[in-house]
Amino acid sequence: MPELAEAYACAPSTERGRGILISGSPKSNTILYTNNRSVILLNLDNPLDITVYGEHAYPATVARFSPNGEWIASADVSGTVRIWGSYNDHVLKKEFRVLSGRIDDLQWSPDGLRIVASGEGKGKSLVRAFMWDSGTNVGEFDGHSRRVLSCAFKPTRPFRIVTCGEDFLVNFYEGPPFKFKLSLRDHSNFVNCVRFSPDGSKFISVSSDKKGVVYDGKSGEKVGELSSEDGHKGSIYAVSWSGDSKQVITVSADKTAKVWEISGDGNGTVKKTLICPGSGGVDDMLVGCLWHNNHLVTVSLGGTISIFSATDLNKSPLQISGHMKNVTSLVVLQNDPKTILSSSYDGLIVKWIQGIGYSGKLQRKETSQIKCFAAVEEEIVTSGFDNKIWRVPLHGTECGDADSIDIGSQPKDLSLALLSPELALVTTDSGVTLLHGNKVISSTDLGFTVTASAIAPDGSEAIIGGQDGKIHIYSITGDTLTEEAVLEKHRGAVSVIRFSPDVSMFASGDTNREAVVWDRVSREVKLKNMLYHTARINCLAWSPDSTMVATGSLDTCVIVYEIDKPASSRITIKGAHLGGVYGLAFTDDNSVVSSGEDACVRVWRLNAHSEGND
Repeated sequence: MPELAEAYACAPSTERGRGILISGSPKSNTILYTNNRSVILLNLDNPLDITVYGEHAYPATVARFSPNGEWIASADVSGTVRIWGSYNDHVLKKEFRVLSGRIDDLQWSPDGLRIVASGEGKGKSLVRAFMWDSGTNVGEFDGHSRRVLSCAFKPTRPFRIVTCGEDFLVNFYEGPPFKFKLSLRDHSNFVNCVRFSPDGSKFISVSSDKKGVVYDGKSGEKVGELSSEDGHKGSIYAVSWSGDSKQVITVSADKTAKVWEISGDGNGTVKKTLICPGSGGVDDMLVGCLWHNNHLVTVSLGGTISIFSATDLNKSPLQISGHMKNVTSLVVLQNDPKTILSSSYDGLIVKWIQGIGYSGKLQRKETSQIKCFAAVEEEIVTSGFDNKIWRVPLHGTECGDADSIDIGSQPKDLSLALLSPELALVTTDSGVTLLHGNKVISSTDLGFTVTASAIAPDGSEAIIGGQDGKIHIYSITGDTLTEEAVLEKHRGAVSVIRFSPDVSMFASGDTNREAVVWDRVSREVKLKNMLYHTARINCLAWSPDSTMVATGSLDTCVIVYEIDKPASSRITIKGAHLGGVYGLAFTDDNSVVSSGEDACVRVWRLNAHSEGND
């Protein structure tokens, strides 16, 4: 059976001008964050150790461990809270519709019996506290008139709840059952986050007015504030307390995180300003933070997670990141098959190294969106939605100056002749363009709607698939394409074509869920009945020894077929990616890498194959 060897997590979903709230496990160094419909459990000690929970029907917004670490409550934009087990199968315990709009924050009571959630809703229902097993309300939360961005439960008795939001207010409730006690009007802009200290003696609110205010945990009276000397120069989006309740970390749009000493009288002074390495662009604004055991975690707008050591603030942080959007293509570098490049349609290219994980983002000078993506040793070739093909020299994670050529219409597929990679075949709606470096050699109108293409490694042959399901084979001499044959087997538009590494075969997949392996010389079908997906095939890859072909589909599965065995003896990886598989590549004869709609990249070990050959 195939097993998951490694997983590279997606980055947290972020939104400009808003903070995000991440949380940690009470028992381990695992943190929780959300991306689209997924909730990610990431181990700070080993970032390759991740778990993804994908059962929400709508984009998830926030997730928290229960005080005993056994359960996780996660919320989404529809106002639903799901409570599920934090281990193994993530069994669903309960599901409640809590608010009529998006939930922005939720918190467990210290005894693990109640949950408070806040966010958007109709009328007055912007905050709700309920029993986690029955969903029964435990209080009335009046006093807010606009979206409530954050809420917190006092971790010691007597219980209190504080909330804050876009009406510039911090509200204080006593209970249970909880009743409105007072409104605190110390901020002059959105109040983004409010948190009790672990010992319950104080709570702190931070705001887009660049201020942080500290209050007494029991009475709600203001006792102090964060010093404006050396303070933040931009909106403060999040705050988190140290375990001993004596320090806090804050993060801001000014791209810095600050560690503050909170004195006995409640005033805060800056102990250390943490700068996260980055290019200094908008993506480096910090939007989330967490003080978790000995780790200080910050999250940037671009999704980079920086992990600082709480005991040695001068030590440079470990940085991990990933994609936020659908990862549409993957390339494994031939001369270094442990290096994986993945691209998502928002234009981000990430470099991963098998066994290590995240190895950096490729900083291209032009940040166009990416539709087609190919790469060879020292160069990446991309096309976006601007009719241009870009060639970008690559040195490690540094990109040189890119050259581009406008081919006059929207590129649909892009294929490089691997033995002479300056030769590229680009397909558009009605035809193909041959490029040599940055020059157009020829443009040919083929007279049918083109949907997929591949060029042979030596550049002598092109295989082109159409909307009508037919596969056309052309020989290439100089700048001329000559049709040699038309193959008919597909019953849907051809979505992908790939030559085998030994060039004796090629494989094609279609939108009608079928894949076919062809013999290149005789042009006969070599492996048929590859009809085990339930939706369109998006991507296809060959193993380096040309004995296996893998297909990835919208149905979330990856299926691996062995060429010399009937299609029915396939290996299936079910649920490889929530929302569909869009990228596939082999790193060796026994490992396949996949990427998909859930913005994650995963490496699978196909043990079954190696056992079959022993």
